[in-house]
Amino acid sequence: MGRTKKMGEMLVDMGLITQEQLAEALEEQKVTGERLGKILIDKGFITENQLLETLEFMLGIPHVQLSRMQIDPEAVKLVPPNIIRKYKILPIKKTAGSIMLAMADPLNQQAVDDARMASGFDIIPVLASERELEGTIRQYLAFQMDPGMEKILSELKETGRPLRRENQNIIRIEDEAPIIRMVNAILNQAVQGRCSDIHLEPQEGDMRVRFRVDGELYEVLHIPKASEPAVVSRLKIMAGMDIAEKRVPQDGRFSLNIEGREIDFRASTLPTAYGEKVVLRILDRASALNRIEQLGLTPQNQERLLRLAKRPHGMLIVTGPTGSGKTSTLYALLNEINSIDKNIITLEDPVEYTLAGINQVQINVKAGLTFASGLRSVLRQDPDIIMVGEIRDNETAELAVKAALTGHLVLSTLHTNSAAGTVARLLDMGIEGFLLSSSLIGIVSQRLVRKLCTNCRQPYILEKEMAEHLGIPEEAGEKFYRPTGCHMCRQIGYQGRTAVHEIMPVDAGIKKLISRGEVSEEQIEAEAVREGMITIKMDGILKAKKGITSLEEVMKVVYLGG
Repeated sequence: MGRTKKMGEMLVDMGLITQEQLAEALEEQKVTGERLGKILIDKGFITENQLLETLEFMLGIPHVQLSRMQIDPEAVKLVPPNIIRKYKILPIKKTAGSIMLAMADPLNQQAVDDARMASGFDIIPVLASERELEGTIRQYLAFQMDPGMEKILSELKETGRPLRRENQNIIRIEDEAPIIRMVNAILNQAVQGRCSDIHLEPQEGDMRVRFRVDGELYEVLHIPKASEPAVVSRLKIMAGMDIAEKRVPQDGRFSLNIEGREIDFRASTLPTAYGEKVVLRILDRASALNRIEQLGLTPQNQERLLRLAKRPHGMLIVTGPTGSGKTSTLYALLNEINSIDKNIITLEDPVEYTLAGINQVQINVKAGLTFASGLRSVLRQDPDIIMVGEIRDNETAELAVKAALTGHLVLSTLHTNSAAGTVARLLDMGIEGFLLSSSLIGIVSQRLVRKLCTNCRQPYILEKEMAEHLGIPEEAGEKFYRPTGCHMCRQIGYQGRTAVHEIMPVDAGIKKLISRGEVSEEQIEAEAVREGMITIKMDGILKAKKGITSLEEVMKVVYLGG
């Protein structure tokens, strides 16, 4: 308390905060127990940099900028991940008998003692921004196996046998404990590493575990073959599946509270030659893209999309391959147009996130609730806006068009490669050209691209030969950016994802083409470009020029060039 008061008084003396602001922060500290510096920053009384400079002056401890440092991966491994996470500390450099420890609070003696005990090294504390620490810790620990997990694996390997059971399906609780700890550790690690999916794959000699991060799969660990059935059974129990049924695929879901956040897991099993494969999709409600500003739209595309979404009736289609963020776009649009005077009903398979004030219906094919039958029922519920998760067949397509023509705004998705290709797909599904031209108001085509790490991306000038090879000779001599790799992005060069889009309003020229019924994708796209559409290829190039992504990533995702 004496130290925090002294720091507070120094901040007042330096004119950085007022006496009243200090009193307010100290009162909150009595209630929350938070560090005074964090409270002052959260309240906007001081900046993080002002706090670091004050502490450096007071304590004589230097402060470091982690984003500009070369962190020693071997030093990080000297302190167990659970201690790193608990105290928000990070070993950054190792010398003969000591390690340099980045800390937001270098006077936390308990943290210093625990790091010394765990590592066996003397500790040299240095100051670091709490925000930078959190981000760097998350990056470094995403794929580093916790010693607790290593211990469990060691136990399982030593036993070298499957877990004992009272009967065919009931695992003895004392033997199940290591499996529960193993599964929990995998789930925790995946969430902390910002993973979107966990793959548990039976191999001939063991079970491989891989995490998907920013669209790419990374191998994390291998589980002994003898423990594989128990791991699968544990996940099936959590997801409400039948553990006795191993011959057919199953689906389920469960929720866990991890780090104070409600995390949903969607589970799917698949029988393979070596056993049951399990895939878990991680749905983090806190990080869901539920605002239109989070979708990565250019100002022009955002304005176009909002204009379409606020139309009173008609059909708006979002298209792209699996995993291209279509559902996120629909959810953001629904949040944007949701209001007290609108009756909004969705048909989803599955319901990924719950949206306040919106009636969401889960498709259940076994019970006879399909998109088509659900849509018929929804139309009797006096809706203003209907979201159909996916148009999969002719019947659903015809009902969606009918709904759009009878005064409803219909939002849905299709698996096509471009906005123009969506028109051809709907015509192929048997929709008459004159009905489609009257009901369709717009199409959004999108893909996800990885974002370049802003800490290590490198600018370069695109050479003429490469520009011609990519089919963009007009971009020769322009500045782009390439991935390099650093500790902030785990040496990958990319961190996070954003979307590239093309948004095609169905205006008079395109309506005329569609009403003919027989029209090529090329004709539709040419007309859309004449009317001002930025193609997905061009949107990708613009984002590559700004250093948001790389040309290589745009090529891979949007099939640029040859």
